[in-house]
Amino acid sequence: QVQLIESGGGMVQAGGSLRLSCAASGPTFDPRDWRMGWFRQAPGKEREFVAAISRGDGNRYYAHSVEGRFTVSRDDAKKILYLQMDALRPDDAAVYFCAVSSSVVIQIQNPRAYSYWGQGTQVTISP
Repeated sequence: QVQLIESGGGMVQAGGSLRLSCAASGPTFDPRDWRMGWFRQAPGKEREFVAAISRGDGNRYYAHSVEGRFTVSRDDAKKILYLQMDALRPDDAAVYFCAVSSSVVIQIQNPRAYSYWGQGTQVTISP
């Protein structure tokens, strides 16, 4: 069993920055053994992939819409996944979720690959 708790959301002006954190816990959870990812969901839209780190070598993956503006990172000792979001735009507003996956078959961008999810944190962008 893995528990994920996001934090760091809030309201920021367009062009500003936020850093989201996702603290993971579980009796035997080791971040290096899991894919860890961020997804977001805006009202009336489907949940979409934002960024992820693969297990092991820690390769990073980004949605085209955030590449160059967002940075995903992981602190293995603290078991925390981060999402640094810079140059925020109004269309980045959403509830952001972190998730972990043990799958090695399903594509890392696919939410179906992920078996544990956090409760989400709201990101609001003001004009």
